[in-house]
Amino acid sequence: DDPMIQLFLRNDPAARAVRKTWEAEVAGPTDRAAERVARAKFAAYGDAVYPDATFTPRLSYGKVAGWTYRGTTVPATTNFAGLYERATGAEPYQLAPRWVAAKGKVNPDTVYNFVTTNDIIGGNSGSPVVNAKGEVLGAAFDGNIHSLGGAFGYDGSINRTVVVATSAATEALSKVYGQTALVKELTGK
Repeated sequence: DDPMIQLFLRNDPAARAVRKTWEAEVAGPTDRAAERVARAKFAAYGDAVYPDATFTPRLSYGKVAGWTYRGTTVPATTNFAGLYERATGAEPYQLAPRWVAAKGKVNPDTVYNFVTTNDIIGGNSGSPVVNAKGEVLGAAFDGNIHSLGGAFGYDGSINRTVVVATSAATEALSKVYGQTALVKELTGK
């Protein structure tokens, strides 16, 4: 008798009908066209083009590096100091109360995010970023604005992958959320 479940049950038949139409008239033809494009690309370029990020294992390498665009240099890293410097108290820069309370506990120099020269495209989010020693440095979650055309081309001078650093997760879990036991388990300490 839960009202939310009842709402979903009433809307489910219409939602399924819309989904069936979408799959038949949009997703299906688009998927078939993408298959033909992929076959044509393979016929033209063979294995010289690496696969997309749709459940295809990929290995990419790059370096941590900022970029310069139209005279503005963007650094390779952000830190917690920048988080607090930008916190205005109003949306979209309003921090959760727990983060406000933790300001004096969090090391402001801790790297929060960093960018790499790795090529990124939709489907890479959540991919681990590791260094040459096999240590996990973070998880890729986005690309900068210049990476949006990544399905068509890559410009190593400005395209960047955005990574949330494990240092940020460790700092937040221990100092903001008080999850020291989880941090010990994750770090093996």
